[in-house]
Amino acid sequence: MRALRFSAEAMKVFCCGIVEVRDGASQLVADRLLATDLGVPLLPDGAVSDSSELTVVIPARDRAGELDRLLGGLRPELRCLVVDDASTDPSALASVVARHGAQLVALHENLGPAGARNAGLAHVDTPLVAFVDSDVTADARVLRRLALHFADPDLGLVAPLVKGQSRPVDPPWFERYDAVASSLDLGGKPSGVRPGGAVAWVPSACIIARTMAVAEIGGFDETMRIGEDVDLVWRLVQRGWRARYDPDQVVEHQARSSLRSWLARKFDYGTGGAPLAARHGDLVAPAAFTITYAAAALAVLAQRRWSPAVVAAALAHATWVVHRKLPAGCDRGRLAVRLAVEGLGWAVRQESGLMLRHWWPLTAAALPFSRRLRRAVAVAVVVDTLVSHGRHRREIGLGSYAAGRRLDDLAYGAGLWAGAVRGRSTRVLLPRMVHRDPPLKGDTRREG
Repeated sequence: MRALRFSAEAMKVFCCGIVEVRDGASQLVADRLLATDLGVPLLPDGAVSDSSELTVVIPARDRAGELDRLLGGLRPELRCLVVDDASTDPSALASVVARHGAQLVALHENLGPAGARNAGLAHVDTPLVAFVDSDVTADARVLRRLALHFADPDLGLVAPLVKGQSRPVDPPWFERYDAVASSLDLGGKPSGVRPGGAVAWVPSACIIARTMAVAEIGGFDETMRIGEDVDLVWRLVQRGWRARYDPDQVVEHQARSSLRSWLARKFDYGTGGAPLAARHGDLVAPAAFTITYAAAALAVLAQRRWSPAVVAAALAHATWVVHRKLPAGCDRGRLAVRLAVEGLGWAVRQESGLMLRHWWPLTAAALPFSRRLRRAVAVAVVVDTLVSHGRHRREIGLGSYAAGRRLDDLAYGAGLWAGAVRGRSTRVLLPRMVHRDPPLKGDTRREG
């Protein structure tokens, strides 16, 4: 929750709720609104950026058919540079690249997506660079609209909404699930991107970055084959650059063609947690609680006689804390109560997620020995499934969604534990306790 008070002088730069940046005062207000997610950039209607300012880097290993489809949407409007990451059939990839008039960089050793992107970045001489994976379907106009965000001189990176894409005719149930609940789909709310924010990362399946900013931090970490996108975004933000997520611009990511490959990918995503934790500490924590809400959520799931008293005390405390922070107004008390209740709801969802996703091996091991835990897990399943399905109820049935959700959790959680064992650290499994208001992220200026 964020509340700002503007001075009378600052209010002068507003016109019908819009701030047009014209001088230092309006720049300061706009920066503050963007840094706190209380404002979003407005792109000119119908406008697109100059195509000569952008180069698209596409890492590819085989997948000639997917690459052909992607280049068909980007060429000849945009310059495209395809990095062949040691394909088993390089001639097929080279043929597709030549047919679309794109540029080819061939690697003789498989470097992985991070290394391939860096190899392409070395050939970029435009102010902006887009990284788009070969299994993405994107349109040149979408990328050129996204590039308009770089009118903000402090913006280092922007990303669109990445929707799952199932096969057009009779897709299997797990593809239908992935089409509406892809791990890469970060929702429909535009936001700044920063650790601990409403949107904490964006997938490198499709991003546009300021070439100088990416080069400044040394590009992608080539030692990481999973989670390299999260690492890149966080290093950019820590360096003082802003990052944004714009869901008004949409690309599609092809779903895995078999249940086995789909689960394997979820497992792989989980294994990336431990390396990220080694680099970024508790920013990778699977949940973040105040002590008050952690106790209240546990009481809800435990369903004990003392649960109502604990929940009531937690809500009273949270209401008091929030009430003190809100600006004076006729609805201050009502708003404080609503925010306190919403906070409890999020805490219950987070603890449910821990039991069902991040800690499920421990949960499964303890289930046979505790009737109360079985009841708590049942509540967690109901809460997690119904709340998350609410966003997709018109697109997929509850049964298919519930099956996909649980398998998603099992595969990801298994990968998370595998990564923790491999890295010999449980840091990625530990929640973060919040003892005070976190510092405002993304509101710093670059040094030098």
